[in-house]
Amino acid sequence: MLDLLTTPFANGPSVHPVEVAIRLLTALAFGWAITFVYQKTRKSPDPSFTSTILLLCILIAMVTQVIGDNVARAFSLVGALSIVRFRTVVRDTQDTAYVILAVVVGMAVGAKALWVAVLGLAVVAAAELLLNWRKRTALTPAAEYTLRLKVTSDQNLEELLRTTIGDQLQSKHLISVGTGKRGSLVEAAYRLTLRKGTSAFDLVNRLDAIEGVESVQLIHRGFDED
Repeated sequence: MLDLLTTPFANGPSVHPVEVAIRLLTALAFGWAITFVYQKTRKSPDPSFTSTILLLCILIAMVTQVIGDNVARAFSLVGALSIVRFRTVVRDTQDTAYVILAVVVGMAVGAKALWVAVLGLAVVAAAELLLNWRKRTALTPAAEYTLRLKVTSDQNLEELLRTTIGDQLQSKHLISVGTGKRGSLVEAAYRLTLRKGTSAFDLVNRLDAIEGVESVQLIHRGFDED
């Protein structure tokens, strides 16, 4: 049976229906393997996309068998398929790789290049598992914020921050400082990196509870517009 998947093309009427069925079932098995890898390496796999990968692998195997080594038939099929329009946007660019993988594997099965499909799928699956392992083991970067404070002019800002939230900070950099209400207030902005496990709400509450602190605003760096 393995010869049916690895021997050269037999075009035209000489192709037995059983041989075609074996190739399509093999494409189905490879399509299922691709969807298995996709589901295991994605946090929220799309069921519709999973079905598309599975069917695409079978369809490409069918197309490859229809074309065979007939150049005229290949151009005719390209013209027929050119009327198809796909308007669904792939939500993750990495998902495009799975579409290409399904196309290549289906083509390899239809063209009786079985070992290309086997080895290609194995290498892609290994690469995906390795990339996901690296993502899980990578260190999560510390949270970064912009802290805006308004305090009365009699407050020592550096001392206030050191004694109040110094144990919660990994780093602190002064961005700007100024006065308000004719010198009665000091307004300052700091770039803060919080230690792992630090609660932004707890930090704000600590500062707000201090006498002389007029306002506290903590902005995540990704949303800072200054």
